[in-house]
Amino acid sequence: MSNKRPTLAFIGGTGDLGSGLAWRFARAGYAVVIGSRTVEKADEAAAKINPDETLTVTGASNENAAIAGDIVFLTVPFASHEATLASIRTSVQGKIVVDSTVPLSPPKIMRVQLPAGGCAAKQTQDFLGEGVRVVSAFQNVAAAHMRSPQEQLRDCDVLVTGNDADARGVVVNLAETIGFKAWHAGSIDNSAVAEALTSVLIF
Repeated sequence: MSNKRPTLAFIGGTGDLGSGLAWRFARAGYAVVIGSRTVEKADEAAAKINPDETLTVTGASNENAAIAGDIVFLTVPFASHEATLASIRTSVQGKIVVDSTVPLSPPKIMRVQLPAGGCAAKQTQDFLGEGVRVVSAFQNVAAAHMRSPQEQLRDCDVLVTGNDADARGVVVNLAETIGFKAWHAGSIDNSAVAEALTSVLIF
């Protein structure tokens, strides 16, 4: 296998979490594609991440970003989760999808409200099918911390869950590349812990 770093796509990458993760990975030397429902918004977000054009950051529609990414991050609000998955399902077959979705239901975001089936990440795995290795991570990291000096993120733990141990390992390594301490946390069902914890932390 080539030592070339994978291209990372961020579906819903114009939001705080997606753009923050994209910024950190771009600074770490990864090629990044920002996805959005409109190319214009994606291009604007890419320009904000890379104002001096020293990083490899581009914008695209969600569908084209999913095609371009070797590893695809899903960073959309829960309300957009199902529709977004439907739009990228074909494009992510054979890939790792990193789902950071938290099932928050405004206005009661401080109350745990896990979906039917156990958790959002399991819904993602079930919907995308066995041809996609879904890994859940980054739900509990405050978006405001993303642009802190990298050494400060060592105090931030990331729980990484998924049914494929090798895929979990890839995401653990990615998280540690940008300064987090990441932990293997078991199967995709265990994502319920991280998803529920987000509401507790907000409280």
